[in-house]
Amino acid sequence: MANVVQAGPKEITIRGVLLGIVITLVFTAAQVYLGLKVGLTFATSIPAAVISMALLSAFKDATIQENNIVQTIASAAGTLASVIFVLPGLLMIGWWAHVPFWPTFGACAIGGVLGVMYTVPLRRALVSQSDLPYPEGVAAAEVLKVGTSSRSGAAEGKLGLMAVIWGSVTSALFAAAAGAKLMAAEVAVYFKTGTGATGIGAASSLALLGAGHLMGITVGIAMLVGLIIAWGVLVPVLTSIYPMPDLSAADHALGVWSKQVRIIGAGTIGAAAIVTLAGLGKPVLGGLKSALETARKAKMSGAEIPRADQDLPIFIVGLVTLLAMVPAGWLLASFLQGGVLSSLALPLVLVGVGYILVAGVFAAAVCGYMAGLIGSSNSPVSGIAILTILGASLSVGFVGKHMMGPEVAHALVAYALFVTTVVLAVAVIGNDNLQDLKTGQLVGATPWKQQVGLLIGVGAGSAVVPLVLELLNRANGFAGAPNIGVISDNPLAAPQATLISTLAKGVISHNLEWNLVGYGAALGLLLVVVNFIIKKASADRYSLPPLGVGLAIYLPSAVTAPVVVGAVAGWLFERAVHNATWGETAKRIGVLIMSGFIVGESLFNVGLAGLIVASGVGEPLAIPNGMGEGTQMLVALVLGGAIVSGLYRWAARNAEKVAA
Repeated sequence: MANVVQAGPKEITIRGVLLGIVITLVFTAAQVYLGLKVGLTFATSIPAAVISMALLSAFKDATIQENNIVQTIASAAGTLASVIFVLPGLLMIGWWAHVPFWPTFGACAIGGVLGVMYTVPLRRALVSQSDLPYPEGVAAAEVLKVGTSSRSGAAEGKLGLMAVIWGSVTSALFAAAAGAKLMAAEVAVYFKTGTGATGIGAASSLALLGAGHLMGITVGIAMLVGLIIAWGVLVPVLTSIYPMPDLSAADHALGVWSKQVRIIGAGTIGAAAIVTLAGLGKPVLGGLKSALETARKAKMSGAEIPRADQDLPIFIVGLVTLLAMVPAGWLLASFLQGGVLSSLALPLVLVGVGYILVAGVFAAAVCGYMAGLIGSSNSPVSGIAILTILGASLSVGFVGKHMMGPEVAHALVAYALFVTTVVLAVAVIGNDNLQDLKTGQLVGATPWKQQVGLLIGVGAGSAVVPLVLELLNRANGFAGAPNIGVISDNPLAAPQATLISTLAKGVISHNLEWNLVGYGAALGLLLVVVNFIIKKASADRYSLPPLGVGLAIYLPSAVTAPVVVGAVAGWLFERAVHNATWGETAKRIGVLIMSGFIVGESLFNVGLAGLIVASGVGEPLAIPNGMGEGTQMLVALVLGGAIVSGLYRWAARNAEKVAA
């Protein structure tokens, strides 16, 4: 047996774990709201690292490895919240009226634990012995190194904390102004095009602008192309083919978009995601083979394992994985108890557990590799979710086909969504785990301690997701759901959950509009070819991610347009400071301001949901005023522009001071 070297720096501490849990609770709440509103989440590692460094700098014995554990715990917030891409589907189909705590907690926790376990054997092959770039993991490591290595780094850490605070406060106040009806919540214009109609809308949201900045100009341009295809081509053409002269331009355009264009967008996302994943098949299988070979050689050699190369023991990994199948089976059996599928409970549970075991391994491996290749935020988790729900729907549909009827089909859709939730939790934690381990490798951390830290984050995040989800369900509800007893009349779009539940219903009930999906798939394949040509012609300097284009066709323009604006604004800011000696510092501060935008607005709206539930009033902050719609839109544009440009200038000015 190998000899293990135990000595090392201070890493897992009570204060670090408590700080990591607090940050996880805050960021998970923010992520749940953002995901339900726009179908996107953001990476939390860097803002968590900055907050940790600023607060732990008060302790002289704080280490870079301790700060790394804090960001590792908190990073679970950015990933585990992605289960809300599926869970609201159970509310949309009317299976749940409210979000039950324990089933939701269990699905998140079991999936999260398996996500950590499945990626432990992959660390050596995909992290320590790999040349994958891990863009976000490397960036988080650089932030930790800068913030803990020098006096100027400590000053930047404190400036970074101020950037997160300023971003959070301004975006919360901006959202409050919309809630008070002092400005428009959306800037929109719709118009007739002959017998057809089209238009564009943009939500007054600093969080969406921040998301665009974080995604970058490449994804921003892809989404702009998607906007043009959806609202410049498909909507005007289809509204002309199906004229509705009695409807307003807005109702006509939005109706055709929601019933037809959106399905085309779903086909585009599906085809682009499947092609992307297929292209990763060979390197993922190669990585798995290498990981197993490395583990075998290490066991045979009996050599000492350096502290920075110690994973959780493979025996523990295997045991935890097998033990996790017991609560997984119990959870699935409880879900089926007392329903129309009770007679099929045993085969359905066996299929569900087997699917979680097998599909989970595949999903964790693919997502882990993609995180190394393109980063956690850009990783096409949507594609994994689409493939997972299709596989789950076909599997459970096969088991229940002999007794199919409306009630059985409805129950099978719900069961497929629940199984997919667990697999998606496996996928997104696997996506995050390897990214965190790359950061740890670069700062001299102990892998098994990070793996324990992520398990702590999984537990904390799993407890928050059902609470925030139920609060938002009671206050706002979700588009397409029955929303019985919901107080506000502003349902959250939950776009990813809408797509996933639509696919599940279509596969099991055989009523999916495959012609529209087919048109979208053809468009997706065309975009894959276009992207290949662009990358080849520019020697990989430029690209047009097909998934970004598909998302912009599928998501409402009110969501996509601000993201595009944010991506362009961020690109202009980074170009403006690029050649300055303090340019890199300014860029990092800009990222933290934008992270603050997301956190502040999201937490404000979670708090607003609590106020709506407590007061029983749909718009508790509304202040009566005489401003017209046009004036409110103008206020939103001017105020938003002033805040963004003012904070960009603040970032540049203070970055120059820190670097001086």
